[in-house]
Amino acid sequence: MVLPPQLEDLRALENKLQQQKVPHQRLVLLDRLLAIYAFTNPVKAQNLLEEEAKLLTEFPNQDIELNFHLNAAIVENQLYNYDEALIHFEKLLDLVEECGDIKQHAEALIDFAGTQINLKQLKLAEKLLEKSAKLLEAFPDERLKARLTTREGFMQLHYANYSRAIELLLDADQQIMELGSYISLKDYNFLILIHTGLGNIYERNDDQEKSVAAYLRAVEMAEELDMRSRLSWLNLNVGNGYLALNNLESAEIYFRKAVENNDDSSHYAKASALANLGYCVLQKRQFEEALKILKKAESQFKTQGADSLANSALIESWRGLAYGALGQTDRAVKYFGKAITLAEDELDHKRLSSIYKDLAGFYAALEDYQKAYECLQLHSKNAELYQQEVETRRRTELEVKYEAEKQQKEAEELRLQAARLQLKALRAQMNPHFLYNALNSIQNFITSNEVNHAAKYLAKFAKLMRQSLEYSDLEVISLEKEIAFLNDYLYINEKLRFEEKLSYEIEIDEELEDDIIGVPTMIVQPYVENAIEHGLRNKQNGKIIVAFSLYNDDTILCTVEDNGIGRERARQMQLNDARYQNHRSRGTSITEQRLQLLYSSRQKRVFVETIDLKDPENGLPLGTRVEIQIPIMNIRRG
Repeated sequence: MVLPPQLEDLRALENKLQQQKVPHQRLVLLDRLLAIYAFTNPVKAQNLLEEEAKLLTEFPNQDIELNFHLNAAIVENQLYNYDEALIHFEKLLDLVEECGDIKQHAEALIDFAGTQINLKQLKLAEKLLEKSAKLLEAFPDERLKARLTTREGFMQLHYANYSRAIELLLDADQQIMELGSYISLKDYNFLILIHTGLGNIYERNDDQEKSVAAYLRAVEMAEELDMRSRLSWLNLNVGNGYLALNNLESAEIYFRKAVENNDDSSHYAKASALANLGYCVLQKRQFEEALKILKKAESQFKTQGADSLANSALIESWRGLAYGALGQTDRAVKYFGKAITLAEDELDHKRLSSIYKDLAGFYAALEDYQKAYECLQLHSKNAELYQQEVETRRRTELEVKYEAEKQQKEAEELRLQAARLQLKALRAQMNPHFLYNALNSIQNFITSNEVNHAAKYLAKFAKLMRQSLEYSDLEVISLEKEIAFLNDYLYINEKLRFEEKLSYEIEIDEELEDDIIGVPTMIVQPYVENAIEHGLRNKQNGKIIVAFSLYNDDTILCTVEDNGIGRERARQMQLNDARYQNHRSRGTSITEQRLQLLYSSRQKRVFVETIDLKDPENGLPLGTRVEIQIPIMNIRRG
């Protein structure tokens, strides 16, 4: 394994920090060191963060402050202080939105999602990953894509969709390895996560050999890179795998390593390893030593709360075995009884099956065959109940997988329907009056020998037609391009068709990053055209205001407002001219069908609202405002 350049620079950076007295330079060195210690020595990183925080109050630096909160969040996450990590992530996201770039934003969201996954807040994590995916669609980055894929794999693991989880984690592993010599320390941290996740899935699927191999890979990387903050958990996982393979000697080695690691602050992992170590010693028939270890494990578990119940049942059961082997029958029966009570409280049929099997052996050794038989019956009953649970879980996993595939298929069908509607919308996009009047005006400039005007407007018209054709092949374009298209369309209407009798404004809220936000192609133009055709065509001083603002995290609100004749008067005029009635049905109605498809997965019903504007005093029409809720979509770039 090639060590990241960061580790090779570590000693030199430490020496420079010791000698450096200039605050600005110390900030830079602290920033570089924290990028290392956040993963290799979180406790030391905490001390460096304290100094960095003080220096930042005296010498503000936005870039370093961004990294400060990112590193602080990572450190608190490594130390299992998830609530503290959340505080830093919230501050980080505020800063990123204020002064960070797109990649910093995507990275912050991916890391934030990791903490939410640790907290079992899967819906929040999913939302963060969706936001990150949108940013990376617009601005691709292979490193961040691999990290995003890793988090998505863990999401599928938590949803018990193991086949998809394996697929994503293996894909993420390949993506990181393809970075070659550019693999950073943080990338290796994600590789460790990947192999831990794979080990977990193989373990759940009872493929213990693959599970141990994956866990060992994670341990080897962590040890080689001195990333020791999660080594108790990693060694515990390996020990459990060897225990399942009945390799007690290897299991004992890794349980001891888990217990002896002082860099992992997880008391739960160490207590679990200690309990399993007691079982290994018990199997070696060192009963007194096993009882000492199990007692110590029990005292550690007592600090862990309700999560320790299942482990306590195991400990009491193993104590029963030890006391039985030592000939202390009454104490053995007492501890077996406590184990059964604890397991029953948890409805843990797997544990109960194991306890009753051990208890049957205990009574058989005492030649109490009646009780041994009764315990064997209870063992069989609980084994059967556990098997039913396993089958139910597998059925649930298959249902999850089926539902995910079904949703994917439905989404593909919706995309095909949207594409067909998009072609229809293109055909209905610009009515013949617009095309005829624009071309006729350009011809008039030519015949009047106003060559410059003719060339200028012909170029504008050609650009609009070219964009219309180009965009017809795209499902999504940036909001920036959508607005540019509208601007060209309105400009030609103002200058050529209405000869300065129409004016327009396009307003964009400052919150909108229109260059990275994606919207459905040419979604607004039919409503603008509808306002012109039915509200302003007979006005001398018509005006249209098109405004874009952020409705929520997933939606843009577009308002198209005109000072036209109003819908009631327009309807009366349409009765005398069927062409305009037909045009409306082909333009905006098709667009509303597109929106219906786009919103179908979001269970949204109302996405276009038309409001009649009237004088509050006399009730006369002042125009019409159409409010369109447009879904924010991913921009696909090559």
